[in-house]
Amino acid sequence: MPENAIYDVAVIGGGPAGATAAHDLARRGYSVALVDKQGRIKPCGGAIPPRLIRDFAIPDHLLKARVASARMVSPRGVAVDMPISGGFVGMVDRCEFDEWLRQRAADAGAIRLTGAFERIERDADGPPRVIYRQNNCEATQSLRARLVIGADGALSQVGRQEVPGADRARFVFAYHEVIATPRSETSDPDRCEIHYRGALSPDFYAWIFPHGDTMSVGSGSARKGFSLKTSVRDLRADAGLAETQTVRREGAPIPLKPLKRWDNGRDVVLAGDAAGVVAPASGEGIYYAMLGGRLAADAVEACLRSGDAGALATARKRFMKTHGNVFFILGLMQYFWYRSDRLRESFVSICKDPDVQRLTWEAYMNKELVRRDPMAHARIFFKDLAHLLRLAST
Repeated sequence: MPENAIYDVAVIGGGPAGATAAHDLARRGYSVALVDKQGRIKPCGGAIPPRLIRDFAIPDHLLKARVASARMVSPRGVAVDMPISGGFVGMVDRCEFDEWLRQRAADAGAIRLTGAFERIERDADGPPRVIYRQNNCEATQSLRARLVIGADGALSQVGRQEVPGADRARFVFAYHEVIATPRSETSDPDRCEIHYRGALSPDFYAWIFPHGDTMSVGSGSARKGFSLKTSVRDLRADAGLAETQTVRREGAPIPLKPLKRWDNGRDVVLAGDAAGVVAPASGEGIYYAMLGGRLAADAVEACLRSGDAGALATARKRFMKTHGNVFFILGLMQYFWYRSDRLRESFVSICKDPDVQRLTWEAYMNKELVRRDPMAHARIFFKDLAHLLRLAST
C-alpha cells in the first residue's frame, strides 16, 4: 500500500491471536497491517485441542505429536496416567506454528511489517497513527489505521496505554527449555507429563511435553523470587534429561485472568494474552488466544460497518458468555488444589477417578463444560469434598 494509505485495521502482535485476527479480516476484504517483533517466541508447551484444529483449519504437518495420555505426578512421586479416550491433544512448536499463522494472514492479503509498537498518536481530524520501531533502527515508522487490535502479549503496551485497567493485570511467569528428544526405549512420544510438586512450582506446575524431535521442559509460578530456571534444571535431572542437548530457552509472563475491559471505547480492542485469556489451573492459552483474535476481528468488522465504537466491546462479551464459567471453575481449582503439597497430592489422587478423566478430556477437547452427565458431576463433587476434609486416603 502507498505510504500515505489508511489501513482499515492495524494488528499489533503476530502470535496466534494477532495472526488469526489479521487473517480473518484480510480474508473478508479489509486492508490489514500486521506489525510484529522479529524473532519472538513465547515459552509454551504447545498443546492444542481438536476443537482448535477444526475451527481454525490447522494442517496435520504442524502437529509434532498427538498426545494420547497425560501423566500426573504428585509431590510424593505417585504417577497417575489419564488416557484420552476417542481423541488426542495436538502438540505444536510455537516457532513454526506462529510463523505459519502469520504467513497465512499474509497470503490472505495482510501486509506484514516488522517492528515493536511504541505508541498511538491521534490528530483532531484523522484516524489513529501507530508508531513503531524496526529492529536496531533509531528512527520510528508509522502507519494510519481506522482501528487497532492489540495482540502484543501479556505486558501489552497497547493495552497499558489505551485500555483502562490493563496495567493492573497479574501474571504467572513461565520458563521452559526446548531440548532434543532422547533416544530411549522408556520414553513415550505420545504422553505428556505434568508435575505437581511445590519444589518445582509452589503455586502452579511443571511439565514435560513431547514435540517429536524435541521436548518442552518448563515450569511456571507467580511467586516472586522463585527460581524457574532452577526448577527446570531439577526436573530435567529427575527425568534423566540433564545431559540432553538444549535447543533454546524462553521465558515470559502469562496472565492469570481475563481483563475486565478489552477496548478503549473508541478505536482499540485487545486480544489473546493482552486481554488476559489464559485458562487458570491449566495455563492453556493457544485456543483462547485464537478465539479471542477471531472475536476481536468480528467486533472490528462490526465497528467498521456501523461506525459505532460500542461494537468493540462485543469481543469480551461474547468470549465471557461462552467461556466465563470455565475460567471461573478453573480459577477455583487452582486456588484450592495448588496451595500445598498435601492438597496437590489429593488432587493427583482424584485424577485416578474414571469420571474425572472422562469429563476432563471431553471438556478440554471440545472446549465446553460437559452437562449431560449430572450424576458424574455429583460423584466428583463428593469425592472432592472428601479429599478437602481429609476423609479420603491419598
